[in-house]
Amino acid sequence: MRFLPTRPLGRIIGALVALVVAAGLWFAWQVHPLTGPGREVIVSVQPGESLSTLAGDLESTGVIGSAFALRLDTAVLGGLSLTAGSYQIRRNSSFAEVKSIFGNAPNVSVIDVSPGLTLREVANAVASDAGTTFANRFNAAATALASQSPYHPNGSLEGLIGPGSYTLAPGESAMTLAKKMVTRFDAQATRLGLTPTTRVDGLDAYQLLTAASIVEKEGYYPVNMPDVARVIYNRLARGGPLQMDATVLYYLHRDGGTVTPLMLQTQEPYNTYLNVGLTPTPICTVSKFSLDAVLHPPQGPWLYFTLINKDGREAFATTFAQQLANEALARKRGLA
Repeated sequence: MRFLPTRPLGRIIGALVALVVAAGLWFAWQVHPLTGPGREVIVSVQPGESLSTLAGDLESTGVIGSAFALRLDTAVLGGLSLTAGSYQIRRNSSFAEVKSIFGNAPNVSVIDVSPGLTLREVANAVASDAGTTFANRFNAAATALASQSPYHPNGSLEGLIGPGSYTLAPGESAMTLAKKMVTRFDAQATRLGLTPTTRVDGLDAYQLLTAASIVEKEGYYPVNMPDVARVIYNRLARGGPLQMDATVLYYLHRDGGTVTPLMLQTQEPYNTYLNVGLTPTPICTVSKFSLDAVLHPPQGPWLYFTLINKDGREAFATTFAQQLANEALARKRGLA
């Protein structure tokens, strides 16, 4: 006696075949999206990041449709050796494009601008990532933007760029990069209450930025900055020189170190030992802490300060005798 296959079994087999075909079509669609590439996005790979983590990031940013499909593809055809950095890639990219981009060196440079960096140091960072020619174009762009600034800077964009990380994508111009830095500064300044027409204790907006840059370098840590700002205001009100080492070092393109008697005797515009008042321009990129300090300085009679703790805290004094005592304490602690 023969037994014929039952109709339910045939339906099951048909369903399985249809499921396999559908899965194959779905996978093929993930490998080669029919919609074509979309707009460019930037995806960063952290040191030691796994392919699984990257696949999840690519899915969340719309570069691929399925992290699972990419993991399956690489499991069968071979994985990627990832290099930490930032990559520009289009949304709806094929797996071949993903492997081509992330299988090579990062194609996006990241310029880190931390508070306290001078414009010259920022340009050096740009040169390190994008080359000398691009850095020269960046300097030219910065000069052009300075001439357009509503803060009426003294010929330089120093102090008028915002701190933070900037991505430099393939094909991006030096002017675009410089404009992003200015836009970020403008946004930060606005949040803190600084506008081109702001005045505090007789200082206009550009002078406030100059004072903030000196506070940035002399205070170093946020905890010190309000009182350093008060010292600057008090010295300006007294009419004497500010006597700030950081201004002398700025002119010499030095970041920190000992200020020698010869340096203090050098006649140049940034020597606040020989010249009264603020420097001609800011001396570095400012943080929200130093800018807020000059916009809202505390009340106090201090005229002097010096480092007295290894944690970076400074002591403030009203009289020179108090300052000498603080300096003696600093020497006792090995800080001077």
